[in-house]
Amino acid sequence: MTDLLRSTTFRWALGIAIWSVLLVLATYSFVYWQTAAYLREELAETLRLEVRAAAADPAATAMRVETWIATDLHATHFGGLFGPDSKRRSGNLGAVPDGLARDGDAHRVSANVDIAGRALRDEIWAAALALPDGSTVVIAHDTDEIDRVQATTLRALGLGLMPTLALSGLGGLLLAGRARRRLAATEAAVAQVMRGDLRKRLPVGGGNDEFDRLAGNVNRMLDEIERLLGEVSSVGDAVAHDLRTPLTRLRARLERTREQANSVAEFREAVDQGLAWIDQTLAMVTAVLRIGEIEHGRRFAGFALVDLAEVVREAAEFFEPVAEDKAVSLDVAVEAGIPPIEGDRDLLFETVSNLVDNAVKFTPPGGRVRVGLAREEKGVVILVEDTGPGIPPAERDQVFQHFYRTERARQTPGNGLGLGLVAAIAKLHGFTVDLRASPYGGACFAVLCPQGEAKGREWARGFAGRTLPALDVAPEPRGGTRP
Repeated sequence: MTDLLRSTTFRWALGIAIWSVLLVLATYSFVYWQTAAYLREELAETLRLEVRAAAADPAATAMRVETWIATDLHATHFGGLFGPDSKRRSGNLGAVPDGLARDGDAHRVSANVDIAGRALRDEIWAAALALPDGSTVVIAHDTDEIDRVQATTLRALGLGLMPTLALSGLGGLLLAGRARRRLAATEAAVAQVMRGDLRKRLPVGGGNDEFDRLAGNVNRMLDEIERLLGEVSSVGDAVAHDLRTPLTRLRARLERTREQANSVAEFREAVDQGLAWIDQTLAMVTAVLRIGEIEHGRRFAGFALVDLAEVVREAAEFFEPVAEDKAVSLDVAVEAGIPPIEGDRDLLFETVSNLVDNAVKFTPPGGRVRVGLAREEKGVVILVEDTGPGIPPAERDQVFQHFYRTERARQTPGNGLGLGLVAAIAKLHGFTVDLRASPYGGACFAVLCPQGEAKGREWARGFAGRTLPALDVAPEPRGGTRP
């Protein structure tokens, strides 16, 4: 019983029933107030007219009073003519009612009346006027008609209140029961999710009401959670795979050196090789930690106004020696007058550096890499275009995933985290990063800053691409991929 009283269904039903009862009470009160007021005004107007007519001709006042009383078939009319000494001259009122003003207006008073030869005390509505000779004429009517209206209204209220309470309570139970069934289905789905079944979704009806919108939002949240957990799982597998190789090599090299090394030089060589593999492992762990730090938004403290043109030129200058060693031409095209943007300079430099590093790494000798900064309709765009093998369209949605590398890319030094870091930094700044094929067979990465300002702490809002001026080199064959 206690559980029933505490249930949402009971509370909703009780609330609807109480609200319905209050609505009925308000309706009946309004009807009674309007009806009683109308009847009182009609009666008052009749009494005012009648008493003025009786006082208009003092010689015929007594006759007028008697006519008023005689026309009543239900003993509801009362009246009287009283001399200056307050003695009754005609009518069926025993005396002028106490406190009755002689102003010709109707008032509710208590008076002694003669009905069927008996003197009774009754509540009446009466109007009185003084005559020139000091006499007083009183015209009155009983209150039974208005009282009957009140009694009828109360009786109707009493008869209608219980059915209203019962029907509203039943309606409340039906409505609350329907809502409870939806909540029960939602609770069951949530219970399955809590048990680990992330494929379960909340039921969504076709009414697009508040429940449906809430369920839809929760389902989208579950979709994102499932995606993130899947990504975490894949990242864990990738980390384990990529860490196992250098650690296995390190262990094998140390064992072989312990058994076979005959000189300090051989030990030193083994240590140097081991340190290189350890550095490779630490670099991977550091990259994963940096991506996590950026994706959780813990780098906003470093935001300030940044000159993107300077960042682009410095990144290109940093990789120019690497490009020269590989016989790759590295060009920079920066549009003049680009305004500063709000962001973290170190992270933006890292973004451009990763893109340029990839472009140089996967562009064959004799090719070209173009780094650009330009305005577009939606803001400022950083572009890195190359004449390398490009990225197949089927893989363009995956290259920003952590540790994603094709088999061909695994033959190139790297850990598959560079583009994941680029995506995380862009998301932190409110930028969008897009990838498309270059018309010359390579790849073109574009980072857009909406409206020329970084929208830190906001999600990416879409991208409209821009292509750099054509590279004057022959296209390289397609089919290769990059990490």
